[in-house]
Amino acid sequence: MMAGRYGAGLAVLFAGFLLGGADWAAAQQTPTAPAAPQPKRARPAPPPKAPSVTPAQPGAAAAEQKPAAPAAAPAPAAAPAEVKETVQADVSTRSVAITSSFTGTEIVIFGAIDNSRQASAESGLYDIVIVLEGTPSRLVSRRKSNVGGIWINTQSVTFESVPSYYAIASTRPLDELADPILLRDTDIGFEQVRMTPIRGWETGLSTADLAEFKSAVIRLKQKEGLYVKEEYGVAFIGRSLFRASIELPANVPVGPLVARVHLLREGQLLSTYTARVTLERQGLERLLHNFAFDQPLLYGLFTVAVAVGAGLLASTMFRRAAH
Repeated sequence: MMAGRYGAGLAVLFAGFLLGGADWAAAQQTPTAPAAPQPKRARPAPPPKAPSVTPAQPGAAAAEQKPAAPAAAPAPAAAPAEVKETVQADVSTRSVAITSSFTGTEIVIFGAIDNSRQASAESGLYDIVIVLEGTPSRLVSRRKSNVGGIWINTQSVTFESVPSYYAIASTRPLDELADPILLRDTDIGFEQVRMTPIRGWETGLSTADLAEFKSAVIRLKQKEGLYVKEEYGVAFIGRSLFRASIELPANVPVGPLVARVHLLREGQLLSTYTARVTLERQGLERLLHNFAFDQPLLYGLFTVAVAVGAGLLASTMFRRAAH
C-alpha cells in the first residue's frame, strides 16, 4: 500500500514536469511581437566640468585670496605754462642817405610787448632800454703832461672795438632799472661800453689809469655829440606800445647801426630784440669816397692839381683887382 502511494506521487510529479517543460519550450519558441518604436529623446547636455585646480605651493592660496591693490589715483593735470612776455620792435627807416648836405636826422624806434600784462601806459610794470650802437672802430687816447713848461703827449692807449656812435634811451634812469651786473652783462651804459686796450697799457699803467683813459674817451665822444643818453627817452603810448626818437648828428660815422631793444620787469631781463639801420653815402659824397679809397694815388694827384689850380685862379683874380 505504501508502494502504491509512492508510485502515485511520482506519477503526479512526472506529469507536472512534462506540462511545465512544454510551457517553457513554447515560451522559448513563440516569437514575440516587435515592440513599437519609441521616439528618440534628446541627449541631455553634459554637466559643465568643474575647473581643475592645480595644487599650489604653500602660501599660494593666501596670495590668491589677497585683495587686489586699489588703482593708482590719476595724476593731477599739469598747470598751464606761464606765457612769457616778449618785445617786438622796428625802426622808422632802414637806410639813411649821407650826402654833402647831410645835417643829421632822427631815427624813431617803436615796438610792442607781446602778452603784455600792463593795465595801462602809466602803470610802469615794464621798462624799456634802447641802445643804438655804431660801427666798432679803433681809437687812440692820449694824455698830455707839462714837461718843461710845454704840454706834450706823454702817454697813449689804443682801444679796439670802440663804438663809433652810442646812444641810450630808457624809460627811467639806468641805476633804477637793474643792478650793475645785469647792465654789465648786456653792455648797457657808458661805463659798460666795450673798449679793449691793445697797445699802451703794457707800459705799466694801473687799473685806475686805464679807467681814466676810458673816461676820457667817453667824455670826448659826448662832447662831439656821438655818445648820447636820454633817461626818459622811451614812452609808452598804450598798455603794450612804446616809441623813442634818437637824433643822429651830422658828424655820425657812416656805417651800419645796431639797435638793441631790451624789455625788463622788476630788474629782470625778459626779452631782447635787434634791428639794424644802414648809413650809406650817396651822390658826390659817395663818388669822392670811393675814389679816395679805391685809387688813393690818383686821388692824391687830383687833390694837388685842384689845389694848385685854385691857387693860380685866386692869384690871377687878385692881380687883376690890384690893377
